[in-house]
Amino acid sequence: MQTVKMVVTGPFSSGKTQFIGTISEIEVVKTERKISSDAERIKDATTVAMDFGRITVDSDLVLYLFGTPGQKRFDFMWEILSEGMLGFVVMVDSSRPETFREAKSILETFRAYAPTPYVVAANKQDHAEAWAPDDLRIALRLDPAVKLLPCVATDRESVKSVLLELLYSILAEMEA
Repeated sequence: MQTVKMVVTGPFSSGKTQFIGTISEIEVVKTERKISSDAERIKDATTVAMDFGRITVDSDLVLYLFGTPGQKRFDFMWEILSEGMLGFVVMVDSSRPETFREAKSILETFRAYAPTPYVVAANKQDHAEAWAPDDLRIALRLDPAVKLLPCVATDRESVKSVLLELLYSILAEMEA
């Protein structure tokens, strides 16, 4: 049995917990706490340590999904969660351009932790105000070789598509 550790990271409220919850075959282990500050009232709770989910791809391959906290004050967990990862997903809320700079910074931070394959998930593509993936690529200044994939974190097929792209990248690197 081969296990592959993947990290799902991105800014606060970009959809990391939802993404893992949509695909996980086990109940997601969450470390959410109620938000006390009105400044971040986009949602009622935030991840403070990690989320954990699992998906069995086939009889000899299991993916372990670790979601990072999105708030800067919990970024000490990022390096810990990145240890042993074979790849990562950067979630970007396509409908909130004010988070794009932070998403780019998180991407660069994780690239510094480990030179592993990664993909960028342009989440919330079902929202009317969502930026198109091509426009998001320009805003994030992503190289054309970086896989930037449209995503709806509440849709199982969409999440599956993002994870498969990352898995293909990881397998290609292992064979190289």
